Parts: sequence; structure tokens; C-alpha cells
Amino acid sequence: MKPAVPKASKMAERAIERIIMGSRWILVVFYLGLTVALALYGISFLYKLWDLLLKVNEIGETDAILKILSLIDASLVASLVVMVIISGYENFVSRFDEADAQNAELSWLGKLDASSLKIKVASTIVAISSIHLLQVFLNSNQYDNIKIMWLTVVHMAFVVSALLLAYIDKIMAGTKKNKDI
Repeated sequence: MKPAVPKASKMAERAIERIIMGSRWILVVFYLGLTVALALYGISFLYKLWDLLLKVNEIGETDAILKILSLIDASLVASLVVMVIISGYENFVSRFDEADAQNAELSWLGKLDASSLKIKVASTIVAISSIHLLQVFLNSNQYDNIKIMWLTVVHMAFVVSALLLAYIDKIMAGTKKNKDI
């Protein structure tokens, strides 16, 4: 038989639980801040695009490729920020009401759980690192060999980390499947 919990103790426990559960709304400040940062990064993207448009007839093929890679890099970073904002809000704060209202456009919102977000973030970081490394290789005359080597080592660390995260996620999914049987 369970001992009786005093009423005041139970009330205090409920109050603490409400405060802890309510604290998740503090995360909204971070997501709104990331949204503002994304808008500022969008302005930066437009400046890069405008610069490319103004110089398209003056630059060589390698410089054009470097500028386009810079735009691709920016779009990947922006996509990463959006993934973090949406999935973080969905997973830790609240569900989007529009996603529940049978809106096919937003049906994917609830599908980014913490595990899939981790893999998507890791793969996006690898893609961003790949583009940066390609930019370095295309501009290799501006870098010394030691710096290129270290950039390659760091990139490979990102690749190995992403592969390990995917492997661990696969193991965890198999473990969960076996427990459900």
C-alpha cells in the first residue's frame, strides 16, 4: 500500500511540474531569434546574388563557380536553420495547428523527430563543409598545403561523425523494433 502524500506536498509538486513544462515556451525566444537571423542572412544572400549579377560578364569561370558555390552554401545554411526552427518548435514547444488541419502542404512538419533531425543536421553540415572544401580546392593557390590538409581532416571528421550518427540511429531503430515485438 502506498503511503498517503500530504495535500500541500502534492500541490507543490504540481506547481513545480507546471513551471517545468511551461519553461519550454522560453525556447520560442530562440526560435524567433533564429528567424530574425535567417532574415538577415537572406539579405546577405541577396547582396551576394546582386554582386554576381553585376560582375557576370567580368569574372572568369572559376570565379563564377566560386560565387555560385557560395550561394549554394548559403541556401544550405538557411535550410539548416529552418529545420532547427521548425522541428525544434514541433518537438519541444508545441505542434503547429495548421499541420493538424489536414493541410497536405504542412503534413511533413511532424515527421522531423529528434533522431531524424540529428541525421539531417549532420548531413547538411557535411554538405556545407564539402562546398567550402571545394571552394578551397578551386582557390588552392591562395591556401598553403597545411591549411588545406587541416580543412580536409576537419571535413572528414564531419563525414565520419555523420556516418556514426546514422549507424547509431540504425542500431537504435533496430533495438526499438525488437522491443516492440
